[in-house]
Amino acid sequence: MEKNLIELGRDELRDQLVALLHEKKFGSLRAILDILNPADIALIFAEVEETDLPLLFRLLPKEAAAEVFVEMDNDQQEFLISAFSDTELKEVLDELYVDDAVDLIEEMPASVVKRILRYTDPETRKSINQLLQYPKDSAGSIMTIEYVDLKKHMTVAQSFDRIRKTGVDKETIYTCYVTDQNRKLIGLVSVKDLLLAESDQVIDDIMETNIIYVRTLDDQEDVARMFDKYGFLAIPVVDREERLVGIVTVDDAIDVLQKENTEDISKMGAVIPSEETYLKTPVWRHAKNRIFWLLFLMLSATLTGSIIQHYEEAFVTIPILVAFVPMLMDTGGNCGSQSSTMIIRGLALDEIRFKDFFRVLFKEFRVAILVGIVLAVVNGLRVFLMYQGNQEVLSHMTLMQLATVSGLSLIGTVVLAKCLGCILPMAAKKCKMDPALMASPLLTTILDTCSVFLFFNIAMALLHL
Repeated sequence: MEKNLIELGRDELRDQLVALLHEKKFGSLRAILDILNPADIALIFAEVEETDLPLLFRLLPKEAAAEVFVEMDNDQQEFLISAFSDTELKEVLDELYVDDAVDLIEEMPASVVKRILRYTDPETRKSINQLLQYPKDSAGSIMTIEYVDLKKHMTVAQSFDRIRKTGVDKETIYTCYVTDQNRKLIGLVSVKDLLLAESDQVIDDIMETNIIYVRTLDDQEDVARMFDKYGFLAIPVVDREERLVGIVTVDDAIDVLQKENTEDISKMGAVIPSEETYLKTPVWRHAKNRIFWLLFLMLSATLTGSIIQHYEEAFVTIPILVAFVPMLMDTGGNCGSQSSTMIIRGLALDEIRFKDFFRVLFKEFRVAILVGIVLAVVNGLRVFLMYQGNQEVLSHMTLMQLATVSGLSLIGTVVLAKCLGCILPMAAKKCKMDPALMASPLLTTILDTCSVFLFFNIAMALLHL
C-alpha cells in the first residue's frame, strides 16, 4: 500500500482521499493518513474543499494532527479553529510546541487569539506571553523554551532518567544543556556522548564547555546563518547575564532563511515584500506593492529623457546615433545586474564584507575591461557589416569613427555598470540598508541615464559636433 501511495501524484492522492471520505470509508482513509508524512498531508489538505477539511482533520491521530496543523497556511488554520469544538481545540493546542503556538498567535485575528489563549494552560500562556515580548526578527522571537537541561554533578544514568521523564514534551533531546543553580549556561552534552559514556560518569567530565550561543536580541537572520556555518540542529539562546532562556532549532532557522530570501527576491524585483503567498494576495495589494517603485523609476527615467533632449542637435546631424542608444542602455543594465546579483549574494552569505570594498571594486573593474573590450570588438564588426556602403551614414562620419564612438561608449558603460553594481549594494550594507534595494530596477535606471550621457559626450568630442 505504501509503495502505491508513493507512486501516486499529489492530485491523484487528494482525489482518492476525498473519494474515500464521500464514500464514508473512514477505516481506509485513516490507514492512508497514518502512512503519509504530516508535511505531505498539509499540502493535500490545502487543495481540498473547506467543507471536507474538518472531517479529514478529525480522522488524524492526535499527535499527527498537531504536526499537520503547524504545516498548514494561516487561512486554513483560522478556518479549522472556528470549526473546532472547545475540546478539539484544547487537544491540538496541548500538542503544539510553544514556539509553534507563538507563530500561530502572531498570524491570527484578535478574536481567534482570545479563543486560543483561553484553552492554553497557565504555564504555556505565560511562556507564550514571554516570547511575544521579544522584538520581531530577534532570536528571542523564534526560540523555544522546550529543551532538556542537566546539572554538571549528575551521572550519565541520572541524566537518562531526566531525559525519559521530561524529554517527551521537549522539541529536541539530541543536545542537552548544562546549567548551574542560576540557570547560567556552562556546557552542553549530546545524547551520543551520553550513550558512549559509562553510566557512573559525571556530566562535568564529558560536557563540552566551548559553547557557541546567541543572545535573545540577536538578528534572527544572523542566527539562521549559524546553522549553515556550524551544522547545528539547535543553538542555545542566552540573556544578558548569559542565563539559558531557550533554543533555536534548525526547522525554525530554515523558515527564517526562506522568509528572508523571499523578501530579498521581492526587493530585487522592485516589489514591496508581502507576508502572504502570491495566490493568497489580493489583486489590489499586488498593485499596491508594485506601484511605488514603478512610479519612482518612471519619474527617475525623465532625467534620461532630458539628456536625450539636450543632445537633440547631435540626433539631427547624425540620426544613426539614435540606433545605438537602446543597445548601450540594455548592455549597461545587464552588466550592472550581473555584478549586483553576485555582490548581493556574497553579502547575504557573508562571503563579502565592507572591508573587502576595494578588492571587490578592483576585481569588477578588471572584469569590466575584459568584457568591455570583447563587446566593443564585436560591435565594431557589426558596424562594418551592417553599414558598409550606406551613404546616409558615411555622409557625416566614417565607419571607423562610428565603430570607435560606439566601442568606447560600450567600454565606458560596462566599466561604470560593473563598478556601480558592486559599490551600491556594499554602500547600502554599510548604511544598514538592505543591499537587495540596489538590484536591477534601480540600478538599471541610474545606468540608463549615465550611459546616454557618456555616449553623447564621447560622440560630440570625437566627431566635433
